[in-house]
Amino acid sequence: MCLIACAFRAHPTFELILAGNRDEFHARPTAGAAAWDDALQVVGGRDLEAGGSWLALSGQRRLAAVTNVRRMAQTPHGAPSRGALVADFVRGDVSAAAAAQTLLGVAQTYAGFNLLLWDGVTLEYVSNRPAPRHDTLPPGVYGLSNDALDTPWPKLLRLRAAMHDVTAQRRPVDALFDALADPQPADAAELPDTGIGTELERFLSPPFIRDTRYGTRASTVVTVPYVGTATLTERRFGPDGHPLGERTLKAAP
Repeated sequence: MCLIACAFRAHPTFELILAGNRDEFHARPTAGAAAWDDALQVVGGRDLEAGGSWLALSGQRRLAAVTNVRRMAQTPHGAPSRGALVADFVRGDVSAAAAAQTLLGVAQTYAGFNLLLWDGVTLEYVSNRPAPRHDTLPPGVYGLSNDALDTPWPKLLRLRAAMHDVTAQRRPVDALFDALADPQPADAAELPDTGIGTELERFLSPPFIRDTRYGTRASTVVTVPYVGTATLTERRFGPDGHPLGERTLKAAP
């Protein structure tokens, strides 16, 4: 994924709320959200090129989501798929804290990533750029894009503000889709400098990116109640942001 807001134990009904956009080349083969053939208790999209996922939810109260890191650093030769970090965790039974701690030892073999792991007990954050990092997150609202946790990029601030409105019950959870659909680029003075040039920074600055070759391909909202069944809703998009459909899935044990 390229943009995530997450509320952990910050809402009276939901233990976890996650909203995010996946930005990718439209030509990259992808399967929309569905129950996985190789793990029927897991729901989420699949990357058909490398076999992993950007966001997946298990009926065993496990969730993982990954973003890349937009820094001009060379990818290690033969780096494993970052999407496998998501798939391996939601199909497994290792605690989020233990998985995060183990990953620290091999994190530098991957291209740049940010990873959220939740196991119904703790929410863990792991990153490998600029150096391996692991934090156990206390209850609160968090944002991730293509830098570090809570880096104040304009699109992240907008989505995180929408999540704060939801946790304060000023807006319903479905309003997160409105925030994810925001196509407004950031003002020039607000653009980050990640080494890709001003024109590309502006292109990538809105929460929702429209283009014929590269853009937002999925918007997803996950809700996990303190008691009951977790839900994942995905809206899919084609070139130029053309809607391709919506699907809501329950993650049953």
